[in-house]
Amino acid sequence: MFGRRRGMETAGGSSPQTSATLTLPPTARLLSCRVLDSVHQPIRQAKFEVTDPIGRRIVSGETDPYGGFTATVPEGEYRLSVSAEGYAPFHGATLVGGPAQPGTGEIVLDVVEPPLLPQPGHWELDPAHSTIGFTARHIGMARIRGRFNTFAGAVRIAERMEDSSMHVRIDAASIDTGLRMRDDHLRSADFLDVARYPTVEFYSERFIHRSGRRWAVAGALTLHGVSRSVTLDTEYLGLGTGLEGEPRAACRASAELQREDFTLNWQSVLAHGIAAIGSSVEVTLDVQAVHKA
Repeated sequence: MFGRRRGMETAGGSSPQTSATLTLPPTARLLSCRVLDSVHQPIRQAKFEVTDPIGRRIVSGETDPYGGFTATVPEGEYRLSVSAEGYAPFHGATLVGGPAQPGTGEIVLDVVEPPLLPQPGHWELDPAHSTIGFTARHIGMARIRGRFNTFAGAVRIAERMEDSSMHVRIDAASIDTGLRMRDDHLRSADFLDVARYPTVEFYSERFIHRSGRRWAVAGALTLHGVSRSVTLDTEYLGLGTGLEGEPRAACRASAELQREDFTLNWQSVLAHGIAAIGSSVEVTLDVQAVHKA
């Protein structure tokens, strides 16, 4: 509903209470909505985005514990997008104005069934259809992107998915950022020191289902001779069939690493105290696994 003020129910009480007076600029209007599931229970932390007719983002955020969100916007026409893990997204138009435009009061999202999980057994990563990449900040502005070209991995899918395990082994010398001089520096003792530490390895310790397609894969990452606990934020993409009829499963995963945690401490400071390379590195995996009899 739209308006400058709205009565609200207090928790544990039946009588409506008037909300505190909100003073708005003369041209401002209030956009207010609740996001519910199919049995009219509130969906908390649903992501919403309000854009103008040409696609410029006006405001975005998440719903509160009661499934609500409120935004102050100029009068006019807007597009509203709402999404939540495990639900079909909503996209629609609304007018924000006077009492003649009551607007969107409630949005009901339909549940989407999660994709089928892989069958129990041994699965191997397919390097030809998988990518292990990373992104690092350069001189405080640009981002440098790279990848590892040589790696192998296996996943043991258990009868209970949470009991599954994964092992990935990466050839550190296969690092590739598209610039030979930079790659040689990254292979040197200043960074990966591939002569002493030729591999990067990840062993999972547990699979944790978060919601819908979202999983967390927690384990130990050994990099530059140092092991640290790392959790991969993972989106399971489902099952498919390859050109030769082989079962395939796919997922995307990411994690943010701090270089200093793995004693990758080399740094050069430029003018005005700007670091040549940022302290954090974002690692991304786009993986296909093939079932092996």
